[in-house]
Amino acid sequence: MTGLQAISLTLGVSSDWREEHGSWWLAAPGLDARALAQVMLTQQARFVTITAVEQHEGFRMDYHWDLDGTLLTFILATESNRIASIADLCLAADWAEREIHDYFAITFAGRTSEPLMLRADDKPGINLRPGRPPQ
Repeated sequence: MTGLQAISLTLGVSSDWREEHGSWWLAAPGLDARALAQVMLTQQARFVTITAVEQHEGFRMDYHWDLDGTLLTFILATESNRIASIADLCLAADWAEREIHDYFAITFAGRTSEPLMLRADDKPGINLRPGRPPQ
């Protein structure tokens, strides 16, 4: 069993890893972001960043981790523009979550502090396409 397969098994994900552009990708839209972070931290992985990708229904959330020099990307999905925060588990995730909230109005459930990057009169979702309100 490879290290990638062991991670999949621990997370309870049955989809296959694919290598693309020098990174290993695993699609797991229903996976809990906190469970992912906890497993990756036990593997001594380093959190890199989160990428939000707008889709027809909600957002795809790509969580990027470095495991011994190998980039692993986990594809998760928001539910009603919400996903669990991992900022208390990975301090580096705080900034990424704040930016994603500001740009796309995604709520990171369980944050102990509200994102405060916007100016006082700005509304979350400043990067959404015109005509698409935050949900």
